[in-house]
Amino acid sequence: MHDSRMTTLARSLVRYSCQVQADDNVLVEATDIPDEMVALLVREIREAGARPFVTLKHNRVLRELYACGTTESLELTGLFERARMENMQAYIGLRGTLNLAELSDVPPAQMALYQKHWLKPVHMEVRVPKTRWVVLRWPSPSMAQQAGKSTDAFEDFYFDVCNLDYGRMSRAMDPLVELMERTDRVRLIGPGTDLRFSIRGLPAIKCDGRMNIPDGEIFTAPVRDSVNGTIRYNTASLYQGTRFEDLAFTFKDGKIVEAVGKPADRLAQILDSDEGARYVGEFAIGVNPFITAPMLDTLFDEKIAGSIHFTPGNAYDECDNGNRSAVHWDLVLIQTEAMGGGELWFDDVLVRKDGRFVLDALQGLNPENLKS
Repeated sequence: MHDSRMTTLARSLVRYSCQVQADDNVLVEATDIPDEMVALLVREIREAGARPFVTLKHNRVLRELYACGTTESLELTGLFERARMENMQAYIGLRGTLNLAELSDVPPAQMALYQKHWLKPVHMEVRVPKTRWVVLRWPSPSMAQQAGKSTDAFEDFYFDVCNLDYGRMSRAMDPLVELMERTDRVRLIGPGTDLRFSIRGLPAIKCDGRMNIPDGEIFTAPVRDSVNGTIRYNTASLYQGTRFEDLAFTFKDGKIVEAVGKPADRLAQILDSDEGARYVGEFAIGVNPFITAPMLDTLFDEKIAGSIHFTPGNAYDECDNGNRSAVHWDLVLIQTEAMGGGELWFDDVLVRKDGRFVLDALQGLNPENLKS
C-alpha cells in the first residue's frame, strides 16, 4: 500500500470524521489491521493535540473468546471495556479480516452472550450515543476475492472510495435533504418495479463520512402503512450468512404480502421472524461516485451511485416511522442504465432517471461532479 493514501485516510478519520479536538481521549480499536495504519492514526491524533489509546485485536483470537466465553468472562470484559469507553471523547474502529467467515461457526447462543454482555454495554450504550465515532472496513485479499478483483485493484478502489472529499459530498447533499423533507409521495419505476409510498413528515439524514467509511447516502423512512406496489431488487445480498438473489416484494398498505427470491425457505424465515420484518424501516438514496458495482458487502453496495435501498425491518431512532423488528435488511436496487434503468419521482416530479439526477439543484450529486 502507498503511505500517502493511508496518511490521507488517517487525517480524514481524525480531523473530519471524528473532529478530534485538543485534550480529547481517542480510542483506536484495530482488528487485523497493519501496524503502519494504526501508527499513522496515533500520529494524527497527537498532532491534533489529543491523547491516543490503542487496542489491537485479531478475529481468530476473538473467535475463541466468543466461542468459549462464559457469562462471567464476557460480563467482566464488557465491564472494563465500558469503563475505558466512558473516558473517551472519540472512537475510530478499523475492522479488517483475513477470512470473511472466521466467526461463522461460533454457536448462535455464544454470539448472543457476547452481544448481551460485551457489545451492547460498550458500543450500543456508550460508544454510539456518547462519543464522536467512525467505523470502517480494511481491504484484504478475502474482500478483494468477494468483489471479484485482484488485491491491488481492490486496494485502488478502496482508497478512491474512502479518500473521497466527503466535505464536498456533504455540501452537495443539502439540496436533496431539503427536497426530501418537503416531499410527500415517492414513486419508484423500473424493470419489475412500480412502488409508491409517502415520506411525509419524516426527516432526511445525510450519511457523509462522519460515522462510516465508505459513505454516501441520504436516508429517510416510508410512512409505515403507505407502501403499495412491487419492487424487484437487482443486487444479490449476503445476510445472516446466506446469499440471496432475484428478490421481489409486493406490498399492500405497508406490509410485504408476497415475496419471491432464492433461497425461498430462508427468505420466508427472515420475513416471518417478527411482525415488523414485513414492514419497511428505511428508504435511502446512494450517491458515492466511486462505488458503481455490487460486491456482496452491504456497507459498500448501499452507497452505489444511482441506487436506492428499501429496507425491511427496524427503523433508525434518527428517522423513526414506528417499525420495530430484529431485522434490518438493506436490499439494493441499482437504477443505472447498465443495470436496466429506472426512475425516481417525488410528488409527480422526475428527480432521477437511469441513476442520474435531472433537477438543476441536484446536479452536484452526479458522479462526475463529486469526483472532480
